[in-house]
Amino acid sequence: MNELHQQQLQQLATYLRESQRVLDRWDAYAEEHTDLDGWPHDDHTYRLRQSRHDAETTEAFEAVRDDARHLLATAEAQLARLPAHAIQHRWGYQLSVLHTALDNLDVLDEQWQRTREQLPADAVPGTPAFDNAIAEHHAACWHYLDNWAVHGHALEEINSAARHASSPLAPPTTTPAPARTTACNVSVRR
Repeated sequence: MNELHQQQLQQLATYLRESQRVLDRWDAYAEEHTDLDGWPHDDHTYRLRQSRHDAETTEAFEAVRDDARHLLATAEAQLARLPAHAIQHRWGYQLSVLHTALDNLDVLDEQWQRTREQLPADAVPGTPAFDNAIAEHHAACWHYLDNWAVHGHALEEINSAARHASSPLAPPTTTPAPARTTACNVSVRR
């Protein structure tokens, strides 16, 4: 495996861990600050905390963002060269979800650039006009970032399968990697 791809996968792994930590903190906050029906005790504070959750998730993804298309293209090439017995049927679906999420994030980023251009000159970070606009942008992005958090593991799994299958895109390793299991995330996302 080339060094650049390994670095990109490490950045993805960091995002996956950080997005889970952000989600865990949010779940703990939401559980403590809502009633039994899920209604916040203090709507304003709850919305501010939710906005911070969205911003932290966005910030965590920034390290992956520039290389996301390369990660997807590499995974697709690796998947095409894997023997049928080494392929998990869900991987194709997961790659499709990741592509769609990235396409939607691109659209939202273009919309954010237009929104920023339309803000008054004095609307800078820390002002209500800017902070409200960026909070709306982060909230709109969150679903697609969550798709990356939920399905991004497929890129690591495909790479691992390619390494073990002696794919020409990933040279074989000299020592076997430890077996890895994936758990279904049962946490309520949002």
